[in-house]
Amino acid sequence: MPSLPVVSGNEAVRALQRLGFTVIRQRGSHIILSKGSQGCVVPNHREIKTGTLAGLLKQGGGFN
Repeated sequence: MPSLPVVSGNEAVRALQRLGFTVIRQRGSHIILSKGSQGCVVPNHREIKTGTLAGLLKQGGGFN
């Protein structure tokens, strides 16, 4: 499996929006997105850690 790239919170939000997620709200540095009954919380940091990014990909349906 290839290693995950270093992405920012804004880049992750834009990628999830392209997959059909919409931004519901933001509280502090956490952006909450949803797609139907599926939800996803993205930290709005300069760099997202690889483990966090892997979890976001699982929640978004892009990584099993």
